[in-house]
Amino acid sequence: MNIQQFYEYCLSKKAVEETFPFDEDTLVFKVGGKMFALSSLREWESGNPGVNLKCDPDKSAELRAEYNDINPGYHMSKVHWNTVTLGGDVSDKLVRELIDHSYDLVFKSLTKKMQKEILESTD
Repeated sequence: MNIQQFYEYCLSKKAVEETFPFDEDTLVFKVGGKMFALSSLREWESGNPGVNLKCDPDKSAELRAEYNDINPGYHMSKVHWNTVTLGGDVSDKLVRELIDHSYDLVFKSLTKKMQKEILESTD
């Protein structure tokens, strides 16, 4: 997966916004104002692509045990976030599944009212 594919896949999710809340390097994707994916653009440019994705704690432990390129979230809660290094033992298909999982976790944490507004929006 390249940066363009990552970018387009994240933006293809309903009601997603891209932001740079921390600095001009860290690209953050949000739904309902909450982060579900973030990545350092400098790391992509230097050949070390990776993304931080929210993950269910039990699933996180399983993924970290199975894949060398899935580790506790860099600069994030190590319980709820993983850093996925791309281009190694994690397939593009699994990266997309993990993006979906992260988005779904964050979406489900939103208020019922906000969820309804997002589902009803016509983007």
